[in-house]
Amino acid sequence: MASEEKPLVVVTCTAPVNIAVIKYWGKRDEDLVLPINSSLSVTLHQDQLKTTTTAAISKDFTEDRIWLNGREEDVGQPRLQACLREIRRLARKRRSTGDEDPPPLSLSYKVHIASVNNFPTAAGLASSAAGHACLAYTLARVYGVDSDLSEAARRGSGSACRSLYGGFVEWQMGERADGKDSVARQVAPESHWPELRVLILVVSEAGRGGCLGRWKRPVAPCGCRAAAPRTVPSPPGWATSVVGGTAVPLPTRVAYTFDAGPNAVVFTLDDTVPEFVAAVRHCFPPESNGDKFLKGLPVRPASLSDELRAALDVDPTPGGVKYIIATQVGPGPQTLDDPHAHLLGPDGLPKPAA
Repeated sequence: MASEEKPLVVVTCTAPVNIAVIKYWGKRDEDLVLPINSSLSVTLHQDQLKTTTTAAISKDFTEDRIWLNGREEDVGQPRLQACLREIRRLARKRRSTGDEDPPPLSLSYKVHIASVNNFPTAAGLASSAAGHACLAYTLARVYGVDSDLSEAARRGSGSACRSLYGGFVEWQMGERADGKDSVARQVAPESHWPELRVLILVVSEAGRGGCLGRWKRPVAPCGCRAAAPRTVPSPPGWATSVVGGTAVPLPTRVAYTFDAGPNAVVFTLDDTVPEFVAAVRHCFPPESNGDKFLKGLPVRPASLSDELRAALDVDPTPGGVKYIIATQVGPGPQTLDDPHAHLLGPDGLPKPAA
């Protein structure tokens, strides 16, 4: 005997930001969001950076709706619709096989979605990967889908499929025209390198044209396809340090890349973090937020050595770095069981801000 349908199903999940260290250079298929090369990323810990998404399905909802960071947005956005269609397709496929554990909800029911980031969008951080990964993961839990979600996530944002896993993740470019073999796979778990730390240097508007801005090496979009085979196997040494090309003693102890915006992302070991933060403070003195300059993981205070101070012989740029987020490698998406974590109330509308 079939179980009675639930009048309302609500699921809340979180998903992480990922930072690519072998970059995704562009698409070989725009519609299917298939990359021209494979990429490798590091998943950042959700204690510092994450997206939280609640999805609710009810027979009483009259239309699909979505709220991002408290503001209702156009649910007809093509990439959002592509993700919704793919999850619903997977749900129909699962039900057609009879492989159903929970009582099924009608796939004709409308869905309400609310999503928030725990970091400011104004920081310019790459939030689309976490957002679309969280959307795909949460919708899959609502609809009872347990198959691979790479296609659903990447149809929203290409790099989102890498945020479906923790640790170190490869997005395989694949070879098939339909993209079925273009999937994300975990290369190593977050426990693989426990000493690794990640520092995100969030630059202010004033700082984007200075030392940090000069690190970026633009590549014309039309040249991506030709450049990727040469650059990905043997990336060039663009600069010798992370602080405007001046921190001579540090290059062997830190590495850097950029996120989707102007922010530098630094990789180093735990015991190097205090000295590096001190070097950044020296070169980019905080203007008015000294007590809020460092966010995330605690970092013990450190003084610059005379040798390093002499090597940093540059004119300081006050406020060039707005703040630093200190984090580490973290796990993949999580499901939150606490009903108080839901962003939507029993009526399917966003809860009032606390």
